[in-house]
Amino acid sequence: MSIFEAVMMLCFGCAWPFSIYKSYTSRSNKGKSLWFLIIVVIGYTCGILHKILFNFDFIIAFYIFNFILVLADTALYFRNYLIIKKNSNRPA
Repeated sequence: MSIFEAVMMLCFGCAWPFSIYKSYTSRSNKGKSLWFLIIVVIGYTCGILHKILFNFDFIIAFYIFNFILVLADTALYFRNYLIIKKNSNRPA
């Protein structure tokens, strides 16, 4: 276990709730990139697999927690997309 890895994961874990809050309250995808979210999900998936296969320790919990947060933000991306699409079909 590396203290630096733990601090990195904690910092990322603190940042995602702000992104989720912004996505939820703004009901917009402005400033969001679906490709970025997908790449981050892939990154966390690889980190989890590495922990399972080669270096299992408690830091895996941080990877899983961050993975769940990114999935939540990704789900909000799609929710916001549907909201935007629905609102754009309404007559002015």
